[in-house]
Amino acid sequence: HSEFFYQAILLSFTGHPEIFPLVFTTKTQEIFNCRVDEDVTEENCFKLIKKEDIIQDLKTRATISDFHPVKKVVLEYPGEELLVVFDAKFQYGQNFYFVASEEAKENLLKPPETAEEKEEEEEENREETLEVHPYKPPVHKPWVSLGSEKEVEEESVKDTVTKIKYMISRVRRKFGAPITFTDKNASNVKDSYVECMSYQDKTFSIKMLEKDVGIQMVPKVREASTQTKWAYPKNAATQYFPRQLSNEEKEESLSSEKLKEFLTSVHLRMEIALQQNEIMNAFFDDWKALAEDESSSGGKPDVYLKAYQSFTDLHYLKDRTISCVCWHPTIYGIIAVSARERLSYEEQVNLCDKSLLQQSVILFWSFFDPIHPQLMLECPEDIYCFQFSPSDPNIIAGGCINGQVVLWDISQHEEKLQNAKTVADGVKKTAVNMVNVQQSSTEPPLVRYCAVSSTEYSHKKTVTDIHWLPDYFEDNRVGATFENRAEICVQLVTCSPDSSVLFWDIPATKLPEQPSSEKVKEKEVFYMPPDVPDTFKHLDLCWKPLTKINLCESDTNREYGPIRISLRELHYHYKTSEKVHSLNTLEVPAKESPYTEMSTPSSKNLKVLENISADFSVGTEDGEIVYSNWKMEIDSDLAKPVSQKHTQKYAIHTETINTLQRSPFFKDIILSIGGRNFAIWKEGLTNGPILQSSCSAGRYTAGQWSLTRPGVFFIGRDDGNIDIWDLLKKTHETSHFQNISESMITFISPSAIIASAKQHFLAVSDDLGVLHVLEICQTLSHPSRNEHANVLDYFEREVKYLK
Repeated sequence: HSEFFYQAILLSFTGHPEIFPLVFTTKTQEIFNCRVDEDVTEENCFKLIKKEDIIQDLKTRATISDFHPVKKVVLEYPGEELLVVFDAKFQYGQNFYFVASEEAKENLLKPPETAEEKEEEEEENREETLEVHPYKPPVHKPWVSLGSEKEVEEESVKDTVTKIKYMISRVRRKFGAPITFTDKNASNVKDSYVECMSYQDKTFSIKMLEKDVGIQMVPKVREASTQTKWAYPKNAATQYFPRQLSNEEKEESLSSEKLKEFLTSVHLRMEIALQQNEIMNAFFDDWKALAEDESSSGGKPDVYLKAYQSFTDLHYLKDRTISCVCWHPTIYGIIAVSARERLSYEEQVNLCDKSLLQQSVILFWSFFDPIHPQLMLECPEDIYCFQFSPSDPNIIAGGCINGQVVLWDISQHEEKLQNAKTVADGVKKTAVNMVNVQQSSTEPPLVRYCAVSSTEYSHKKTVTDIHWLPDYFEDNRVGATFENRAEICVQLVTCSPDSSVLFWDIPATKLPEQPSSEKVKEKEVFYMPPDVPDTFKHLDLCWKPLTKINLCESDTNREYGPIRISLRELHYHYKTSEKVHSLNTLEVPAKESPYTEMSTPSSKNLKVLENISADFSVGTEDGEIVYSNWKMEIDSDLAKPVSQKHTQKYAIHTETINTLQRSPFFKDIILSIGGRNFAIWKEGLTNGPILQSSCSAGRYTAGQWSLTRPGVFFIGRDDGNIDIWDLLKKTHETSHFQNISESMITFISPSAIIASAKQHFLAVSDDLGVLHVLEICQTLSHPSRNEHANVLDYFEREVKYLK
């Protein structure tokens, strides 16, 4: 209350002659000991100054004294001490003011008591005069009920339903025995289930009593302070002008005997040093020269993926995601992509209920024309995966989202793909080739598929992975492997989340003779357009798989949902002796496809191959790695071949496996990617992965081994970044990462064709339908000395450590 009283007193002096605002400089504050925030503060703002000291200051400093404007008032002041007040809030316009009246000085120094303060003093005096009464213990009184126990009883919770008791017992000998659960179809066993009909539950019809509850929330207030160090400025000086000798000092130094003796003593050593400098560089750093990379001679090597080109199509790739990317195995600069609609998980499960609103195609792009596609393959449904045939790259096999397998033949358009550079150069260089200009501006040719598998015998869900079997063996219906004398890839393997792995066989084109009436009917039913090659006409809509393998656990019969499959024998290489064309090759005579000349060999004369491994591994939609074998066993009860159930599974990943790939340098090393981690496995090792990464910040969506360096692989993430792992540098974290896109990375594919020794490409697709072609730097594409042996040694050490 006194603070408000002071303010009222000060406000009452506003406009009165007793108050004189003054400006006190730092010098005046030091003379009269009224320095701000030291001698006077906002709380202790009063300072009494003797009148004699002020008069002496007026005599000494004359007109520069801060009291000079009020000199007359000071001289006429009746008292011996003047009251000076520090005005922190500049209420009177200056930092100080002094009081020129004794009455006002007394009111400020000794303010009169307020009425409230007087009342408080009277109350204190009354309390002191109160008599002290002796303590009397309380007396027990009988309880008088006012109805509160009824409220307590109504608010309490009571059990009104009789509890049901169950007692479950077990035979004593089975205590501690392992428990195995199995799945069983309830409809196969009589009285195995009881139907529970719905009924009206009376629990939810009871009117609940309302209860009023009040809660008071008061925020917690915390006072905090901090002390910051202030760096005091320091004066510094430096010498920037060189110290030089005068001409006399130079002559004296050059003519001295001491210098002559020094030159004589070092003359021979200097000659030897100069000769050595001519022979080799004395400043050459041998330590830095140990690095193999040219860029590392000056320091840390540059690791990067340089943007080379990007492809997209506003019509066929709009609002679609790229599902698969494949480089043409023999023609440089040609890359094919397939796209599918962006579907939620529920829509992917119910693909049969979703109609194809937009035409689905596979687009062929060329480095020499990044705007227009060179070729389009018509698809019956969205394509999830496809592969070129190693025997003839003009044959392409793809897997649809509805479970069917499709075959294309692009041999009629091979010359157009080879001459893509010539057409692009002709459009740029001369105006004579008007035909080329018109062709490039028109729609690219659309190639219809040659054959599609039978819907009844195909997968029931999306074909998630497809591979061609090598051309040196064939598989029969029981899983036995025979030699392939034709040396043509005639078999495929596909997998799908419907828990099946299918082996497809492309039989010979020569069919048995049919009656003329049946031929007429066949032509009427199966009409092929004139521009569609008849390479696989005999397979269209009637193609069935050769072998079907159902993946399930041997004990519980639980079915697996394979997403990716990897076979040990899939280390095939594309034939490049007749098909690879250099950049300068323009015209190549057309050749018959080897598939049109196939004949059915006699199985009696074929040699059984015993050294072919029938093992394969799959990655499931539940994040499990499963090892199995495709060879069949003869069931003694059914007398027919059935698939084996002796499988091994490993649960390392928490989400769907999106990559399961063998190293191109080591047949038994497998990379698996799923969820937020990856793992590297050695086939045949049952103890688990030899390397498992920690959980990353983002989800891994795609991955690929490097084709030139054994210890390098690339991983795409859902945030558009690519992690580059180099096992020879770091195994606990990524050695480098780079942002490629704003959306999720969907597929990664390195190019197997190398145009020059310094140019290696990596294709990366994203969820926005854009294909990015990146140039791999020399550090990531050129292996170091003995890198293959060092990586192999690292894997062997990890295997020994794991065992």
